[in-house]
Amino acid sequence: MNLQIRKVYCLLFTAWLSMSAGVQAQDKTAVITTDMGVMKVRLYHDVPNHTRTFISRATKGDFNGTLFTRIIKDFIIQGGAPDSKNAPPGVRVGFGDRSAEILPEFREHYFHKKGALVAPRQNDDINPQKKSDMSQFFIVQGKVYRAGELDTLQRAANLPIRRKAMNEFYQPVREEMEALKTTDPVEYNKMVVEINAKADSVIRTTPGHLLFSGEQVQAYTTVGGSHHLDGQYTIFGELTEGFDVLDKIASQPKDAYDRPRKDIRIIHIVIEQ
Repeated sequence: MNLQIRKVYCLLFTAWLSMSAGVQAQDKTAVITTDMGVMKVRLYHDVPNHTRTFISRATKGDFNGTLFTRIIKDFIIQGGAPDSKNAPPGVRVGFGDRSAEILPEFREHYFHKKGALVAPRQNDDINPQKKSDMSQFFIVQGKVYRAGELDTLQRAANLPIRRKAMNEFYQPVREEMEALKTTDPVEYNKMVVEINAKADSVIRTTPGHLLFSGEQVQAYTTVGGSHHLDGQYTIFGELTEGFDVLDKIASQPKDAYDRPRKDIRIIHIVIEQ
């Protein structure tokens, strides 16, 4: 085989690999048919274990006939729990299945905007690894935030970190800066900028800090969401159609356990390519 033919084969093989990767990387769509309407969800390919598990359960019909067991207006609707099938009216359901737990797959570029498809889980005290309960799911409705509200939340969450950083960077030069206020305002302002930059750097690298990205601000101040869930639950899809159905379900009357007073049933979930 001469060099030219080898080059052609290499190019063809590379193209085939690229096409195969592209096919594998495509997101799939889940069509959730309920007795209050239809919602379509795009399933993320880069959260593979959650997406694969959800598709497997949906294909087997595990969600068919289950109920939305927990609805909280301006927060979430949750359904799919196996104990909700044929559950008598008024009974508390939605306890999940510990045998259906899988390890989390947190992705920083996904957050709890309106329409996010999320895996619920048990609390940290009995589930420190934050494993997802794939026997059910919830969809975020959330609320719309004001931009100033997000700024306030950010400052409040980061205040302890900032105070500690300012003690480290400001206190040693406090007297010098107080003198510079009147003797050399330009140098004083320069030092203020430098200290704030150091404090901001500490905040960004400290676990538990809160800094909204531009994308988060845009989503939370327009369509809305539930920002306090970010980093706590695995998001593996998002609603593309049926936001009106989401809102309708979230607005239904409910009992003391947040179960709808009138059953809202998941008829079936079909996976499309």
